[in-house]
Amino acid sequence: MTAPEAAAIIPARGGSKGVPGKNLRPVGGVPLLARAIRAAQAVPRIGPVWVSTDAADIAALAQAEGARVIDRPAELAGDQASSESALLHALDVVERDAGADAALPRALAFLQCTSPFIDPADLAAGVDRVLDGEADSVFAAVESHDFLWRDVDAGSTPGRGVVTGVNHDPAHRPRRQDRRPDFRETGAFYVMATAGFRAARHRFFGRIGVVPVAPDTAIDVDLITDLQLAEALAGTRPDLTAGPAAAGTPGPIGVDAVVTDFDGVHTPDTAYVDAEGRELVRVSRSDGMGVERLRAAGVPLLILSKERNAVVRARAAKLGVEVLHAVDDKAAALTGWLAERGLDPARVAYVGNDVNDLAPMALVGWPLAVPDAHPEVLAAARVVLTASAGAGAVREVCERVLAGR
Repeated sequence: MTAPEAAAIIPARGGSKGVPGKNLRPVGGVPLLARAIRAAQAVPRIGPVWVSTDAADIAALAQAEGARVIDRPAELAGDQASSESALLHALDVVERDAGADAALPRALAFLQCTSPFIDPADLAAGVDRVLDGEADSVFAAVESHDFLWRDVDAGSTPGRGVVTGVNHDPAHRPRRQDRRPDFRETGAFYVMATAGFRAARHRFFGRIGVVPVAPDTAIDVDLITDLQLAEALAGTRPDLTAGPAAAGTPGPIGVDAVVTDFDGVHTPDTAYVDAEGRELVRVSRSDGMGVERLRAAGVPLLILSKERNAVVRARAAKLGVEVLHAVDDKAAALTGWLAERGLDPARVAYVGNDVNDLAPMALVGWPLAVPDAHPEVLAAARVVLTASAGAGAVREVCERVLAGR
């Protein structure tokens, strides 16, 4: 059997301290792992895509996306385990399973799914450089003309000691256009000659090159704030890992009922207050049409809100849906409502935006969040919607639920 020219390996362990379950967190409605897999699959010279993981849920998503799964042993999945150890283990497994007569791909692409905006064209350029013999190892990098400084006294508190220039002479300050750029490693992807990598046991060896990438693709998700930034950026850029028909098309949501918060979901998280202290809110007519179509399909919708203002009940009446408002214990109220209707919580969606939605979100199989939700809510969501609160978020939920029936 002829080996493919190149293959991709994506290490994706289950543990993460900064963002729990990070590799499965959605950006623009697509899990980070799925984005990495799709980027690799879009490169013509990359054949199989392998995901090395110790987690069953990650393995299930990888298989659903068409990737092959390599079981990663526990000793290679801890905080101290290097990416190289996972890559070398994966190559050993692939070689063992393929048999003695099979050859490994000549190039190996190592992708990190914490980089949500890998451009397949950039990855393809890296693969080409290695396969065509221009370099032994290449990596994604952003050009930098920054003047860098470093502490002279390694024992001092960072930023409090004497510093010296690292990449420049402090007495000579050339203009940006007169300086050759430095390159900042993004961590998005590395491409290596397979044989050279196995010999060196490190991603950098031989002739090392860079693939310059656009700065707006270089975000790396390590903290909740990174996830928020990635979500904001996702709404401003095309999905380069999806085909033309799928680009920008959110996936279906398979549920039998929908429950939503009110403020910050049906409305922007704001209110108008007149001179008499009366509050007014803005809602979306498009949301109303979505709810009407959902009702026509026989899918119940409940508005569950802590808000005591009568506007919540008035809006529910206008939409023709059930409402529970002035509710302090939303989880208990939701549990009772589900039991009364004999609904399977795993087949229910809850749409929230703030921390008092976390408890009811934990009860259902489809916790959803609006894109400007609190960071903890974004982290708890199975799906982050693309439309904003009060501007189509509820309509998007209704359309995606109908698409899943």
